[in-house]
Amino acid sequence: MAEALAVFYREEKWAAIFASPLIRARQTAVPMAQAAGLEVQVADGLKEIAYGEWEGKMEAEIKARWPEEHRAWLSDPGRCAPPNGETGRQIADRALAFVDETRRTHPAGNVFAVSHKGTIRVLVCALLGLDLSEYRSRLGMPASAVTIFEFRDSGPFMRAFGDTSHVPAHLRHDLGM
Repeated sequence: MAEALAVFYREEKWAAIFASPLIRARQTAVPMAQAAGLEVQVADGLKEIAYGEWEGKMEAEIKARWPEEHRAWLSDPGRCAPPNGETGRQIADRALAFVDETRRTHPAGNVFAVSHKGTIRVLVCALLGLDLSEYRSRLGMPASAVTIFEFRDSGPFMRAFGDTSHVPAHLRHDLGM
């Protein structure tokens, strides 16, 4: 899928390529960076949601061990966090800081950034002024999806959300698309 993404967007001129610190995000960014002749820059603002004590646990265990916290998080993930994890607001703050810094350092160029489904959904809500507590219940994001924003004088403009047109047919089937 990463190779298909690089082929699909090969005509774009990229000013920079960024990725979350997680290995799968960095690996996803490599084909695009190679095609553009750029290095992948790691950006903490793009990292996956920190689930704290829930990290690596199955939902059944989380419900059993932290029933109140789980209910609160499900009802309002914008303001409630897993124990020692992040709220939607905290995710938005770090992701928006990445966007602001990237816009400052690359004001006129296209920037390619690889992140994670949850982080992207939170960032979309933050950029569009939507309630951060809705990111889980109102926005879906398939694997390998592309979301594109333009920054205009009037504010962020979302050109694409969750686009998977670059994914080859045989992989679409494997992903349940």
